Amino acid sequence: MLRVRVRHADTTVVRLPSEVDHENASDIGAGCQELIEEGCATLVLDASDVQYLDSSGVSVIVALSSALDSHAGALRLAALSDHYQQVWRILGLDTLLPVFPTVRAALDGHDAGGRADTGESLDHA
Repeated sequence: MLRVRVRHADTTVVRLPSEVDHENASDIGAGCQELIEEGCATLVLDASDVQYLDSSGVSVIVALSSALDSHAGALRLAALSDHYQQVWRILGLDTLLPVFPTVRAALDGHDAGGRADTGESLDHA
């Protein structure tokens, strides 16, 4: 279910499924947690296929961000649809976890506003 697209050094790109909900959120969280425990310090969640995201999915993303923070890592959410970007802003999550327009932008560390992330620069995977 968890599709790892790119794995390079301590950076991993995972493509989320089209639906992230109560049916699969815990499996997604467990798979990503396993990657973190294996040494992933920068986890990019590619949301380009996501058509449905419920509160369970949002909770898993926030929990993964917290888990990476505690490991001195970073979670980067990329290619979230316009609709869910608006939901993200309404929930105030854009201040906690900015959304990157593309996976490439997430790897480069530039959020939707073009601001560089405060973390170190990443190698291109």
